[in-house]
Amino acid sequence: MHTSIPDLLRLLALPVFGWAAWRDVKTRRVPNKTWYPLAALAVVLLVWDGVTAMGAPPLQRKLFLFHVAVSLGFVAPLVIAFWWFRAFGGADAKAFLVIALLFPSYPTYHLGEWALPMQGTVLGVFSLTILTNTVLLGALYPAALLVRNLLTGRISSVMFVGRVIDWDAVPTAHGRLLETPDGVARNGVDLDALRMYLRWRGTTLAELRARATDLRDPESLPETPNSPTDGMVTDGGAVVAQRSATESTGYEDPWGAAQFLDSIDHGAYGTTPTQLREGLDVLVTKDEVWVSPGIPFIVPMFLGMVIAVGYGDLLSGALSVLGLATI
Repeated sequence: MHTSIPDLLRLLALPVFGWAAWRDVKTRRVPNKTWYPLAALAVVLLVWDGVTAMGAPPLQRKLFLFHVAVSLGFVAPLVIAFWWFRAFGGADAKAFLVIALLFPSYPTYHLGEWALPMQGTVLGVFSLTILTNTVLLGALYPAALLVRNLLTGRISSVMFVGRVIDWDAVPTAHGRLLETPDGVARNGVDLDALRMYLRWRGTTLAELRARATDLRDPESLPETPNSPTDGMVTDGGAVVAQRSATESTGYEDPWGAAQFLDSIDHGAYGTTPTQLREGLDVLVTKDEVWVSPGIPFIVPMFLGMVIAVGYGDLLSGALSVLGLATI
């Protein structure tokens, strides 16, 4: 037995997804161009396998067509549905669409006397195995958050989706603020949107805290704002001069939140003026805040792919151990 050339070429996905996982951890951004070469490779390999299957025995040909139909007709639309309901980010969905195209059938790799993957499934659709592995591994993250918060005595209704960080860690953190002035909440301001606001205004969170009374006045906004960028974490940014403002309360647009959102030519991750105002009010008054870390989903996707190639389907393996499956 030998490993086919298409299956060997499919291994090129591992270093690409490994790099994407690293970048997802660091920046929560993966360029769209990352997936173009893999998508092109997937199309070539799908055609290659299709031509090979057409000359194979009828059963093998039908199995190949079945795997392609399930991968592209079920797994791909399922991933799009996950993205639509915001269970996946845009980069996550694109990455998995590539997986659906690249891995419709189980590949076969030989390591000495071993044939990998070792654990198969009834359907034999490899993209579905990667998806289930990814979901199972992704579920470990909120479980780890819950245990961590229990061990540190952080008891809250958001303890399974968030963690507590110091205020000065917020400018380089990913995710969403889980607090409003009224207490913990799941719909706080997106931290990327917060960075966009700070860059647009040309200031820092430390300065907002030091001059909160003055800078809450929308009259303190700069005459020429900076580009807000997309909120990605960077190592710095220019600060422009602010106009002075007198102490006052009861502004129609505290912090100039509405002016900021109206002035940019692209969205701020669904952020509303109220969310931004409430987030800023929390961050200028509290030393520690709850934030949702924002799971870098390509990380469990990469690990799920590695496990799938080496071991196979985690769910089927677990069911076999429990005597609930025979595959």
